[in-house]
This record gives sequence, structure tokens and C-alpha cells, in this order.
Amino acid sequence: MIALYGMLDSPFVRRVAISLSLYELPFEHYPLSVFKDYQEFKKINPVVKAPTLKLDNGVVLMDSSLILSYFESIVPAEKRLMPLSTPLFAKHLHQIGLALTACEKGVQISGEINRRPVEQQSSIWLDRNTEQLLAAFQSLEMLISSQNHDSSQTSQMISQADITTVVAWSYTQYRLANRVEIQKFPHLHQLANTLENLPIFKKNPIE
Repeated sequence: MIALYGMLDSPFVRRVAISLSLYELPFEHYPLSVFKDYQEFKKINPVVKAPTLKLDNGVVLMDSSLILSYFESIVPAEKRLMPLSTPLFAKHLHQIGLALTACEKGVQISGEINRRPVEQQSSIWLDRNTEQLLAAFQSLEMLISSQNHDSSQTSQMISQADITTVVAWSYTQYRLANRVEIQKFPHLHQLANTLENLPIFKKNPIE
């Protein structure tokens, strides 16, 4: 069986877990931390990168986008989370790029705050990354506001762009709520509320 390694409080691990569930591919999840379980993780993947995914044949994949690219190439067309239309595909890649930037900046900010003493933290670095994080969410808010999302959205209607956007937002609210004001991003917040209440998201919780 497919094995996924990494903690679901990582937006990168979580987007893979949710996507595998939507592909309806059975997998085992091993919640290893790249910090607390470093030596154990190293036995699976010497470079200790989350997410790490081991296929049935023993091949190890890493990096959430590369992992999902592999599965997009093998699942039936009706299960794919990316559109086949070239213009629409580019639009989804644009949204995913913004969401992944939000994930990256959120993780970097959280790491700086939680793993360095206050006196060693770089306020300039934190401010710059926060500016980039907010810029990504501002662009995503504009995109989401122009799309047709509603409270009746089902798992069959979810795209990879939706998944990545929501895991980025939820991670930020989980770790950095004081840096991102909900009221400035009402459409993002509503989309996250809608998707996070779906069984497939609840099955793969951030905590």
C-alpha cells in the first residue's frame, strides 16, 4: 500500500493526503515529524523531507507538487484534480502558485517564531515574509471572489487549486492568525469553511 510520511500540520503533507483521498487511492499515513522523529524519518528518506511518499514498488517520491503530478498522470480522467483544458490549466497553476507561496511563507514565519528565541529573530526577515504572505492571500482573495463557490460544494467539485488554497489558509489561521486578519479575506475564509466541513477534509485534519 502507498505510504505517506509527514505531519498533517504541514500544508504540503495535508494537500497530498486530501488529494489521495479524493483520488480514492488507499494509503497509510505515518505522522512522522522532520524534527522530533528525524532519525526514524531518515531511514525512510535520507534527506528527511516532508511529505515523503513510498509507492507499492518501493520508489520514494518527495515534494508535494511532484507527488501529485505523478498521481495526476495515472488516475482515471474523471478523478483528476487538474483541468484538461490548456487555458484553464494555466489559470489553476496560477492559483496553486499563489497558494504554495502562502504555504511556504507561512511555514517560514512559523519556524522563525517558534524555533528561535525572540532576541534572535529577524524582524526585517519576518516583515518581508509577512508582506509576501499577505500579498499571496490578497491575490487569492481576488481570484476566489470572481469564482462560483457556494456552500453546496461537494467533493466531486473540488480542484487541486481549491485544496491548495484552503490548506494554505487553514495552516495560516492555525499557526499565524495574528498576522492575517480574517475580515480582510472574506471569500477565502468562506471557501475554507465550506471545504473544511466536508468529510474528506475532516478525515485529514490539520492538527
